[in-house]
Amino acid sequence: MADHKSNAEAYWSANLRLILGSLVIWALCSYGFGIILRPMLSGIMIGGADLGFFFAQQGSIYVFIALIFFYRWKMNKLDKEFGLEE
Repeated sequence: MADHKSNAEAYWSANLRLILGSLVIWALCSYGFGIILRPMLSGIMIGGADLGFFFAQQGSIYVFIALIFFYRWKMNKLDKEFGLEE
């Protein structure tokens, strides 16, 4: 019973680290690159607009979609590691 509880705590801890890391990356790309660091990124052009504008308009959405697939892939690996696969 204690082994099952420690296994569940380790699984939940790994899941929370993954969620927190994903949220930090998304916040950095959407809020950081799109708003705070936009003046620093204004000299880098992508698709006819500066990189800060790109992140504010489209880049953060692309990062969010990539993070969805990354989270799914990592959770499948985590599920297999802890014997919880479907």
